[in-house]
Amino acid sequence: MKEIGEKLKETRESIGVSIEEAAEDLKMRPSQLENIEAGNMEAFKDVFSLKYFIRDYSKYLGLDYEDMIDDYNEYLFDYTSKLSLDDIKKAKKKMSKKETTKRIASPYTMEKKKFRIPPIVIYLIILLAVLLIGYFTISFFNHENDDFVEDPVVMNVDY
Repeated sequence: MKEIGEKLKETRESIGVSIEEAAEDLKMRPSQLENIEAGNMEAFKDVFSLKYFIRDYSKYLGLDYEDMIDDYNEYLFDYTSKLSLDDIKKAKKKMSKKETTKRIASPYTMEKKKFRIPPIVIYLIILLAVLLIGYFTISFFNHENDDFVEDPVVMNVDY
């Protein structure tokens, strides 16, 4: 990682750009660029964000960013392959303990339970709709038996 940082620093200095200028242009903090140039990977919480910082910084300096990312990936592989299985198991246990501990949640940040309609209710509503449609269809076509049909009235008017 130090080699990557030194290459970035040498390129930046040869161009004549200060850390502050580069940080402002990249919308990063100067301390982040200083840590990258120093090869201080521990200053970053996430190795993936560090990868993107290196990519953006390389592009900014006009370097071949794909080569820089390849160098970083090789470094990361070497770094992670040196971890023992015991260290990995300890980290896994530590993570599982963190997941089981209850967190205090504010009513504003808690997930709201969604109201779900049980499937049986949906089926009953569909059945009711089908029955109503059937009833009105039958009653519409069967209007001859309707009691409200008026008979024509003939009036006898003498003139």
